[in-house]
Amino acid sequence: MRLFVAQPLMAGTDLALPEAAARHAMVRRVQPGDALWLFNGSGLDWPAQVLAVGRNRVDVRLGPPQAVARELPQAVTVALVMPANERMDVLVEKATELGVAVIQPLTSERSVLRLNGERAARKCLHWQAVAQAACEQCGRAAVPAVLPVQALLPWLQEAARASTATRWLLSLAPSAQPLPRLALPDARCAIHSDTDTGAALITLSGPEGGFTPAEEQAALHAGFTAVALGPRVLRSETAPLAVLAWLGLSQV
Repeated sequence: MRLFVAQPLMAGTDLALPEAAARHAMVRRVQPGDALWLFNGSGLDWPAQVLAVGRNRVDVRLGPPQAVARELPQAVTVALVMPANERMDVLVEKATELGVAVIQPLTSERSVLRLNGERAARKCLHWQAVAQAACEQCGRAAVPAVLPVQALLPWLQEAARASTATRWLLSLAPSAQPLPRLALPDARCAIHSDTDTGAALITLSGPEGGFTPAEEQAALHAGFTAVALGPRVLRSETAPLAVLAWLGLSQV
């Protein structure tokens, strides 16, 4: 069992698991002497042995950490106009499994889901927890960052100024370049918790109704290249997953 622990870890020390991790361990009926793996997003896995299990407490002892090599060669930021209902949860979970580094939720003129203020902040915390749980399941030791919700046009202006990444606009335009003909970015960058400027690749996808012509032009002016993913129309949350899967297969 792997558990995410949002705190510093040190080999040879004893640790009372945080509430969420302890609750997860107790649901799985861990017993003294059982082995666990802990990670805190630093890229390391920490072996741990259960020392004691109480009513609301699980104590463990940490062993020496081990490096985990399960990241994509490229640090990928997925920027997308948020889909409605539970589809954003699915996108965060599956993108994490496929190796995304950063997820940037956006709103646009044709957005169905519109979040701002405290509600947006709560949603981002929820999506961050979804990413952490997905890392527990898939074996990643680096947790992708879910950034605060932004409006598309201001975000494009910021991306044009701050980012040196390769930028792909996932598009149905006849002029869009087929994905297999594009050169992959070769930068191997660390995950950043509060910015996408460390990304090697940024993918941008719109809402179910697509970007407006003005929004597409703004993306092109911000340095994005229109990229086609084939003849079928993919849902907004499917398109970036297709790119991540393609990148993952390219390293096999």
